[in-house]
Amino acid sequence: MSRFISRLRRTFGIVKENVGTDHLGNKYYYIPEQKTWTGRVVRPRRFVEASVTKEFEYVEGEIPSEWDAWIRGRRKHPPTAEELQENQCYQEQIKIRAREAEDRDLELQAKAYEEGLVAQPVQTQITGHAATAQFGQSKTSEDPVSTANTFQPGSWAPPKK
Repeated sequence: MSRFISRLRRTFGIVKENVGTDHLGNKYYYIPEQKTWTGRVVRPRRFVEASVTKEFEYVEGEIPSEWDAWIRGRRKHPPTAEELQENQCYQEQIKIRAREAEDRDLELQAKAYEEGLVAQPVQTQITGHAATAQFGQSKTSEDPVSTANTFQPGSWAPPKK
C-alpha cells in the first residue's frame, strides 16, 4: 500500500486526505509523512481550506475549537459529528445559565439599592469642549451619560460670545 501511495506522490505530487467538514463549510485535510525523491522526510501536516475564499472576509473564531485543537496537534483524532453536536448543546446551556445568573445578580443589586444597603452609583459627566477653560471639571449627574439616541451630527454649535 505504501508503495502505491509513494508512486502516486511521485506522479501527482502531494496526496492530501480529506478528514472532514464542519458546519460552516470549512474542509480539513491531512497529509501523511512522506519522503521526497532526495530521501528527505517531510513531516505530516494538517490544514484547513476555509469556506471563505477571500482573506479579508475571514473572521477570527470561524473554526470550531475542536477542529482547531486537531489542526494544532493538541488532539490525536479529528472530532466526530456527535462530539461537535454535544459541545454545541453544552455551549447553549452555558449561555442560558450565564443569562440567568446575570438576571439574579441584577435583582439582588436592585433589592440592595431599595433597602439602602448600597448607594446608587453616581455618574460623572464632563461638559464643555476641550478648548474651553471649563473642560475637565466634572459635574455629577443622575442622568445617563450617553447621548447615543439623541445625538444629531452637525447639531452642536459653539456658544456665541
